[in-house]
Amino acid sequence: MSGSVQGHCDPAFSAVREAFERNFAEERELGAAVTVYAGDRKVVDLWGGVADHRTGREWTESTPAFGFSCTKAVTATAALLLAERGAYDMDGPVTAWWPEFGAEGKEGATAAHLLSHQAGLPAFARSITAEEAADHAARAAELAGQPPEWTPGEAHGYHALTFGWLAGEIVRRLSGRTVGAFVRDEFTAGLDLWIGAPDDVIARAAKLTAGHRLKVKQDPGAGALSQLDPETADRLAASYLDPQSPLNRSTNNPHPGKGGYNNPVVLRAGWPGAGMTTTSSALAGFYRDLVAGRILRPDTLREATKPRVSGPDRTLVVESSFGLGYMLPASLFRSLRAARGSAFGHAGAGGSVGFGDTEAGLAMAYLPNLMGVSVGGDPRASSLAEAAYASLG
Repeated sequence: MSGSVQGHCDPAFSAVREAFERNFAEERELGAAVTVYAGDRKVVDLWGGVADHRTGREWTESTPAFGFSCTKAVTATAALLLAERGAYDMDGPVTAWWPEFGAEGKEGATAAHLLSHQAGLPAFARSITAEEAADHAARAAELAGQPPEWTPGEAHGYHALTFGWLAGEIVRRLSGRTVGAFVRDEFTAGLDLWIGAPDDVIARAAKLTAGHRLKVKQDPGAGALSQLDPETADRLAASYLDPQSPLNRSTNNPHPGKGGYNNPVVLRAGWPGAGMTTTSSALAGFYRDLVAGRILRPDTLREATKPRVSGPDRTLVVESSFGLGYMLPASLFRSLRAARGSAFGHAGAGGSVGFGDTEAGLAMAYLPNLMGVSVGGDPRASSLAEAAYASLG
């Protein structure tokens, strides 16, 4: 399938093309796209394979794909832009602009806690449907009235889906717009990036496919779990399978419903924690603009990419590190660990990733439609990131 790869690659970044083609040749891809910027120069823009394995529709330059938790970095950027404009105090109480959030012992929570997975609300207390999840104000209100699983600020645990309705409420309350509308108005107007996709975009989007449904090669030894000691790997796997664990509860509720994350109800709703539909070119372009200082001031981004929390994660079981909404290189997130220490961004389920690096002047995005088996970082993505850095010299 290496012959199916199309697009542009600067000769200096040929290692990225080789890694991308190798993923196809080794039958680890169905369809995918990768884009790399060096400064403002698009040095890699490649795509290949099929967007929909049922119809055989090919992946093209303009094929959008679901970005899962890559959405969080975009939502966080919207919240950071409002803080930069003086709309609220990042380290002040949430109750100053969201009085109801002080219920059940959460009166000490700050906006920084919401953006760094310290709010103590990693999961909803009841099952939420995809249709209910489309009501952003109602879901935020539900979380505001919910008791925390730990006192905000005293620990951190990945808020896999609830992050969006917490961080998104900053944007909704202080701008009067949904995250999707604010992002489009303020900094992605020229990019094929939607948090809440219109029907014509949904119709041409890549269809996600679970790897076990196709005869593709999967190498568990290459996954993120292999980078952990056996005891931790076993604990992580057990947590994921335990329906009562924070990991299971946070990643599976709301449930996307029929069709999973291909469900148009989810794609239209634009969940602000995991609801973005975009092309790799647009997502990389977002990070290009962030790195260049065209969205946030350099000092704002510098503060946002400093570690706010690092260490054992109450949801993910292993260690994680977060700034203000941005994921930072840590043990589990292999695709970001392949980057340098100055990188920031966010990985998503199934293998997707977007990141920027202010010191290297690099921006990259990778979007597949074949769901990877790694829990915290995909070897396909990490091989591309490693190749991009190697190409910089």
